[in-house]
Amino acid sequence: MTAASAEVIVDVADHLFSAIEKGDVQAVDQLWSDDIAVWRPGARRDDNKARALRVIDWFVSVTTERHYEILDRQLFDGGSISGFVQQHVLHATGHAGQSISLRVCIVIRVDANGLINRIDEYFDPARIAPLLD
Repeated sequence: MTAASAEVIVDVADHLFSAIEKGDVQAVDQLWSDDIAVWRPGARRDDNKARALRVIDWFVSVTTERHYEILDRQLFDGGSISGFVQQHVLHATGHAGQSISLRVCIVIRVDANGLINRIDEYFDPARIAPLLD
């Protein structure tokens, strides 16, 4: 199996974060492989696609505005595994006007078909507390 090209990886990354900013959960769904595994802080095991999409849907539903401030993005190619590591600050505003600025490091693997098949996301879960009210 060959890895995704750098051009494909950058395109996938740009489309993923743009879709979340726009609140387009269906576009996120289309970027993910059916067997995606997603790890996030506090999880006991990887989320499958359905569970991970519910998390994205929840985030979109409790926020009125979302913006990614990308601090760094590095592509990687490990033969049959390719993807990117990104550091960003996710800025979001909740329905009651509360705001968050969440510093995140995310590792995303992209398969040869140009679909995301693994996400490992690292952030301080306490920073999203204002959205839980």
